[in-house]
Amino acid sequence: MNQDSRNRRVVPVLVPMPAERPYSYSVPDEMSVVAGSIVRVPLGPREVAGVVWDVPTDQIDPKKLRPISQVFDCPPIDADARRFVDWVSAYTLTPPGLVARMLLRAPAAFDPEVPLDGLVWSGTEPDRMTEARARVLELARDGMAWTRSGLSHAAGTSLTVIDGLKAQGLFDAVKIPPPPVVALPDPSYAAPTLSPDQEAAAAELREKATGGFSVSLLDGVTGSGKTEVYFEAIAAAVAAGRQVLVLVPEIALTAAFLERFHDRFGAKPAEWHSDLAPRTRERVWRQIAEGRVQVVAGARSALFLPFKDLGLIVVDEEHDPAYKQEDRVFYNARDMAVVRAHIGSFPVVLASATPSIESRVNAAQGRYARVVLPARFAEAAMPDLRAIDMRRSAPARGGFLSPVLIEQMGRTVERGEQALLFLNRRGYAPLTLCRVCGHRFQCPDCSSWLVEHRFRGQLICHQCGHTEKRPEACPECGTLDHLVACGPGVERIAEEVVSHFPDARTIVLSSDMLGGVKRLRLELDAIAKGEADIVIGTQLVAKGHNFPNMTLVGVVDADLGLANGDPRAAERTFQLLSQVTGRAGRTGKKSVGLLQTYQPAHPVMQAIVSGDAEAFYEREIAERERAGLPPYGRLAGIIVSAATRAEAEGHARGLRRAAPRTKEIDVLGPAEAPLSMIAGRHRFRLLVHGERRAELQGFLRAMLVEGPKPRGSVRVQVDIDPQSFL
Repeated sequence: MNQDSRNRRVVPVLVPMPAERPYSYSVPDEMSVVAGSIVRVPLGPREVAGVVWDVPTDQIDPKKLRPISQVFDCPPIDADARRFVDWVSAYTLTPPGLVARMLLRAPAAFDPEVPLDGLVWSGTEPDRMTEARARVLELARDGMAWTRSGLSHAAGTSLTVIDGLKAQGLFDAVKIPPPPVVALPDPSYAAPTLSPDQEAAAAELREKATGGFSVSLLDGVTGSGKTEVYFEAIAAAVAAGRQVLVLVPEIALTAAFLERFHDRFGAKPAEWHSDLAPRTRERVWRQIAEGRVQVVAGARSALFLPFKDLGLIVVDEEHDPAYKQEDRVFYNARDMAVVRAHIGSFPVVLASATPSIESRVNAAQGRYARVVLPARFAEAAMPDLRAIDMRRSAPARGGFLSPVLIEQMGRTVERGEQALLFLNRRGYAPLTLCRVCGHRFQCPDCSSWLVEHRFRGQLICHQCGHTEKRPEACPECGTLDHLVACGPGVERIAEEVVSHFPDARTIVLSSDMLGGVKRLRLELDAIAKGEADIVIGTQLVAKGHNFPNMTLVGVVDADLGLANGDPRAAERTFQLLSQVTGRAGRTGKKSVGLLQTYQPAHPVMQAIVSGDAEAFYEREIAERERAGLPPYGRLAGIIVSAATRAEAEGHARGLRRAAPRTKEIDVLGPAEAPLSMIAGRHRFRLLVHGERRAELQGFLRAMLVEGPKPRGSVRVQVDIDPQSFL
């Protein structure tokens, strides 16, 4: 911040709105601020929270500026976090105010937590001693302060006993600091017994955990104990007094991870995700800023928490597409974690059984260290994987399960073991149509079919959330009882399973089931305890869960992910199928994985069935290099949406005409997006493809400056390094 005496009382404040730069405010004489201070400032007719920033302010007379209203009693946002916001803003072409907004997600936490009312023994004795009073005083006589309810609970008495002693003057009122949201982890609490491979990997990560910037790719097959290995890096960082962030793709579903952390460190990490209660969220934010929370396990937004002394980031399942945010600020949390670690000069660990192509190439080129765990823990065998050629072993009429898979499921259930059927389609059926007139049920606001959810009796759009009741008659021709479901979703597979195995305990796991996260956690726990025989689930079952009694995994439609134009389709399918088949046999029991496919000769199927992941990676990396696709080239998507098709197309064409001429970068399109309408807005896409060293951000900035400015209903979104092409 500029300390020149003429400008000393003017500071830049970044506010959480689409502002391209901080605004200038004057500082009242009685107020003291530093770079990073969180302040309340007037903005138009309202007041908002903002952060005092680092950029030099304009030479403006402080008397002409509106003053800062309040400085919050809160630790300042540190210099590394501010640099990170600026970097993310510049890289993603997002206004810095929108990125800073992610730092300020818990406004009620800017004020200190309110102390609790407490009691401390005054040194006097009661007029009459009872057994209950004796238990209370035995605890209180050491002089420690207690809350009223805490002392009652610890002594096993009623609150009336505490109140009676207080009325006699045995307790003095005191204020107690608010308790921590989680206890501090103990790095020596339960040191594990590691296999030789695990110990070698852990030693390498321990050594780096207290050093400067480095990136380690922990590449281990499913069930190899990657979590136990990176726990040792966490232990080293915690022992050194640093804070640690563990990013996980589905924090709301990873109760098992939290339990494993507790078993190792004697305390759970603090959680950070959208399902937290508001008050808990505020307390976690505040205690992270004060350094009272040492380890956080969180979803991608946890990268923007105000750490006091962050010293290690672990990105679990680093390949997972859930790390990409595609709303307001488009960023990939895996890549931004590496940037955050580089800015703060501390290490980052990326862990996966199926690393992304980008991470594998970075490791091959020496930018990342690659730490390999080649075998499962305790020498447990990998599942025996086989492809079922659906052209030769077709399902029965009206069914979707091959006789081969049904027979194997029967044997598994008879042995008292568990079977998992995987299908990455929610609901009952992806399409409903009329047999008489051919009418297809489509969302009125999107270019996507309505998905039938038979358990709810609804047709739902998975793009905008539109719902309508499933009718008895066709709305087009009025014919009754001629609506037919086309294709399977998990609910329909469950119906077929029940018809074959009516006595089996069956559970359907899907992210949109009624009951939300709490129900999913309970059902995952029930599966782990063996309280289900057959599980039918979508991709959430592939995310690192440990089901000890699961010995059969059947993939209902292994070809599903290959049927689109996404350049990452083969990689994503390989990762998803490898992860889901890896749920089988993790405790050493003989296990089987069966993939129903119409393309058994496809390289992805061959790689999974043969277990030759290296051959798949070599082939896929070579294809990416030939095509100049990431990581050998750069991509950016520009999505133009508007209330009318003509507006969207016209603006997209205007941007295309404004693109600078260069040999290093090509602009493809505009073309109507595969999902040409979402929530009533028409969508066109441009794809910008550049060489690896091309200055993509500068090209895009020039294109947006020279092109037409969004007017009316037009919106323009820039997606650097796109993961979705819909």
